[in-house]
Amino acid sequence: MQNIHPLLDAEKQLQAQTYEKEKRIIGLLGSVISLAFVLWFYFSGFSQQIAHLDYSFIWTFFIYVAVFLSLSTLIGLPLGYYSGYVHEHKWGFSNYTHKTWALDQLKSFLLSLILFPLLLGLLYWVFSAFPDIWWLVAGGTMAIVSVIFATLFPVVIAPIFNKYDPIEDESLVNQLTEILEKAGLKPGGFFRQDMSKQTKKENAFLGGLGKTRRVVMADNLLEKMSQNEIASVIAHEVGHYRYAHLPKNIVIGTAQQLVIFYLLDIVMKYFFSSFLTSNVTNLALFPMIGLIMGVLSGFLFGPLNNWISRSFERQADNCSLELYPEKDAFLGALAGLANRNLSNAYPSWWVKWLYYSHPPIGERLAFAEEYKYD
Repeated sequence: MQNIHPLLDAEKQLQAQTYEKEKRIIGLLGSVISLAFVLWFYFSGFSQQIAHLDYSFIWTFFIYVAVFLSLSTLIGLPLGYYSGYVHEHKWGFSNYTHKTWALDQLKSFLLSLILFPLLLGLLYWVFSAFPDIWWLVAGGTMAIVSVIFATLFPVVIAPIFNKYDPIEDESLVNQLTEILEKAGLKPGGFFRQDMSKQTKKENAFLGGLGKTRRVVMADNLLEKMSQNEIASVIAHEVGHYRYAHLPKNIVIGTAQQLVIFYLLDIVMKYFFSSFLTSNVTNLALFPMIGLIMGVLSGFLFGPLNNWISRSFERQADNCSLELYPEKDAFLGALAGLANRNLSNAYPSWWVKWLYYSHPPIGERLAFAEEYKYD
């Protein structure tokens, strides 16, 4: 193995490479299964049959969505069970029981039965109401949806899966409040997430916009890290708000979605002349619409979005070292996460390019070592 940072465990890094490779293979297999299902759903004629049921379009739409989601969930369930339960237990990460894993899967499915019809229904309404410029209207609409979702996620969606209790450690709260205030932010609260009921991995984030903004830390992280290391992690998360990364991501995402919708319009009209001729036809074409959108998004913007995300993360690391100038805490937090979460600190360049939304921890440790305080 190449020379690694002295705070990293060499044996853990060897394990991390194997763990990462296995996760990557599982992900690729999942993509193949999803692709096969979508192609079967359309080319078998099943999509046409459901879209032409003898009901009103609204009822047909809901039946179609329910059938599609149910079948895709069932087909993906075996691999999902292996990936999220068997494989994570194999590596000693999962705290799931069969009961709690199944309950989270059920919650995810029921949530998708609510959100997916709303979002897809909105898109299909735009198809019908603005057939000539639907891609422009849909792009703007998705920007509004993104803002709403980012605002509501920490107070509506996240509590469905985890419990969030206010952190009562007054010393920690005061320290984190000071960091937020240095960045010009007013905290909406500091919360402890019971992430340990699902996994031994650690995480922390700042979620929400405006009055829903809050600092969230997994109980695993609170137990494994020192207070100084926790402060360093939160200073990093504060950096995302200081540099307005969430609004920037919404703007970037909206611009990309406009391009994808515009190209989708061209591709669909070229290969499927019936596109936009009726609601029923559009519904029957849904598998192809979703597939082409996924391909366009992945090939056009996948690596680019990873690069943008890594750039934002570097800014946040810089902010962490500036707001909380304790280099040892920063180094200890990152190395500890890599050792305990089996994060590959030194991936191949192509793995980083295709898969990494964060700079590899080896790069982040090197950056911190070279950081110069004014």
